[in-house]
Amino acid sequence: MSQKIPISEASKILGVAQSTLRRWEDEGKITPTRTANGHRRYDLSELLNVKKEGTLTIGYARVSSSDQKEDLKRQCEVLELFCANNGWQFKIIQDFGSGLNYQKKGLKQLIKLICSQEIERLVITHKDRLLRFGSELIFSLCEEFGVEIVLINQTNNSTYEEDLTNDVLEIITVFSARLYGSRSQKNRKIIEELKDVSSKL
Repeated sequence: MSQKIPISEASKILGVAQSTLRRWEDEGKITPTRTANGHRRYDLSELLNVKKEGTLTIGYARVSSSDQKEDLKRQCEVLELFCANNGWQFKIIQDFGSGLNYQKKGLKQLIKLICSQEIERLVITHKDRLLRFGSELIFSLCEEFGVEIVLINQTNNSTYEEDLTNDVLEIITVFSARLYGSRSQKNRKIIEELKDVSSKL
């Protein structure tokens, strides 16, 4: 007689969220039995034969500009090590661009993967790696499509004033780039002066 296990144990064995198991049931990929109280019980041998579609983990790394390549490299290394240590099948999406920019290539790719239910999990080093403002929108999207969110560094040592300064600087950078051109020498000088002032606050 094959072993019957509860959903919590089945989730751990396959390395997927319980919501994924329920979705697979709705899609007819697996058929659990029910106890007298209505609790799901999964056939262990059936579970081990399930083709684990949609169990890919995405690690998302972003920096604001190409001169931050070393920071991007470090983010990717942290994501790769974290995912590998957890035994997840993973892919890393790298992005360059402002945290205020919703049109980044990598972010668009991530949203498409979430909405097409091709991933099980999203891993990021910090919340603001997704977007400076609006990361909650991506989190809501993940919740809607049953994608688990893993924040490696959930604590942030920066102060409120530091966060506010960074946000203001990023807004000024975006708008001054539009006004004067991102390659303008004058624009670069303005940004450097603002950064210098903010570091002394």
